[in-house]
Amino acid sequence: MVIKSTPLALGHALARRMVPMTFWAVFLCTLAVSLLGGLYVLGAFRRRRPNEPPLDKGIIPWLGYALDFRQDSSGFLSKMQRKHGDIFTVLIGGHYFTFVMDPFCFGAIVKESRSKLDFLTFAAKLVLRVFGYKSNKDNNSALHSFNTKHLMGEGLSLLTQATMDNFQKLMLFKLSSGEEKQPWQEAGLFHYCYNIVFRAGYLALYGTESYQGTGNKEKAHEQDLIHSNQLFTEFRKYDRLFPRLAYAVLPPKDKVEAERLKRFFWDALSVSKDSQKENVSRWISEQDQYLAESGVPDYMRDRFKFMMLWASQGNTGPTAFWLLLYLMKDPEAMKAVKGEVEKVLREHGQEVKPGSPPVNITRDMLDQTPFLDSAVEETLRLVAAPILIRAVLQDVNLKMSSGREYTLRKGDRVALFPHLSVQMNPEIHPEPHKFKYDRFVNPDGTKKDFYKNGKRLKYFNMPWGAGVSTCPGRFFATAEMKLFVFLMLTHYDLELVNDKEEIPAIDSSRWGFGTMQPVHDVRFRYRPRV
Repeated sequence: MVIKSTPLALGHALARRMVPMTFWAVFLCTLAVSLLGGLYVLGAFRRRRPNEPPLDKGIIPWLGYALDFRQDSSGFLSKMQRKHGDIFTVLIGGHYFTFVMDPFCFGAIVKESRSKLDFLTFAAKLVLRVFGYKSNKDNNSALHSFNTKHLMGEGLSLLTQATMDNFQKLMLFKLSSGEEKQPWQEAGLFHYCYNIVFRAGYLALYGTESYQGTGNKEKAHEQDLIHSNQLFTEFRKYDRLFPRLAYAVLPPKDKVEAERLKRFFWDALSVSKDSQKENVSRWISEQDQYLAESGVPDYMRDRFKFMMLWASQGNTGPTAFWLLLYLMKDPEAMKAVKGEVEKVLREHGQEVKPGSPPVNITRDMLDQTPFLDSAVEETLRLVAAPILIRAVLQDVNLKMSSGREYTLRKGDRVALFPHLSVQMNPEIHPEPHKFKYDRFVNPDGTKKDFYKNGKRLKYFNMPWGAGVSTCPGRFFATAEMKLFVFLMLTHYDLELVNDKEEIPAIDSSRWGFGTMQPVHDVRFRYRPRV
């Protein structure tokens, strides 16, 4: 028997078939759109446009060269420069970075208006991640004025004297008043330098214990020694985590430790404890007062003070280590610098001898040491390795020294790595891996000029950054290091435990974060001269 379908029955049958067909069509379209969107995010469709730098995305979507860059930034960028030349764009963790290695272009980048190349947005994200501090663009100008007021000129002189006073407390309080030789003491040079410089800087900036709280001056001084050493111990723990924290690649256990350390410093530097301190620097106190008057809550001011501690003390101690190590490994350099600082002491009527008062080194005296200045500059050339980054807010044309113009694309980031492109460039600094204490000074004490391809360079050493990201505390940091070396060379006999030991390699995980640190410490011996 033949069963004939009615139109209604046929319609129901077609509908039953169309429902799954429609579902799959929608599903496949959605999948395709999602896949295309994902590929776009991963960078699969990024193509080099006319006049743009060479583009190298690597083979891993989205990540690109993130692992190579994170493992050894300098080695990776050196390889890219050999492959592509002095400008190239690479994919790193979902972001496109254009690295410019031509030093004659640096001025155009660091001086470009913030409406085109912005430093603050990137910096704000970083300080929020590593210090928990949420910056406010409206406060930046006022805060910068405090840097100018207190880290230069007369303000710097006052801060230098406060730092000198605290170096005396930390380094000279055990000196004998007699003529007998004291025994040698042995320590790790990196730990010793970092410890002493950090603590002197911390006490000068954040103040000392109040006499009222401890009963007398001696107890207050003892508390300063104990407290500053405890703070340094925790600071070193945080400092070791810092590079991975900045890159947001800490494993869970270290994340917990990083958060504990943040809370420790927020509490230790809390504005609620200001009444327990004396001699707080005006640089710290006036910034905090301004933030309070601007309505910034106490907990955020605590975080600001933590940020300032790291910014001011995170690099000076490690740099002092390298400087002292290079001098101890180079007898000619040690003789020249030591002779210079002793001459400055004599010219100011001071001498290190039994029974004499501790020397007092002033900012004026620090300005009379061209060889020490050059040795500091040379140390920074070798070991200071910041990466300068700007967000590209508009398409920007950049002219290279070759005459060719490139376009920096809106939404990308442009970066400079002066350690490779300038500081270790043999065309600019012959024998770049060798420490030459007088590299930056002429025989008559004037500063040298530097050239590339016969053309004078403005940017031949950039340990402090440049433009809007120039370190505002560079003069204070230099004074700290020079004070420390001044006192070490005039008050102590120094020698390496193993004078044949090679200078240690640098820790490649810290590229981009200021002064590099050694992969291991170096043992040394020291004893007071009197």
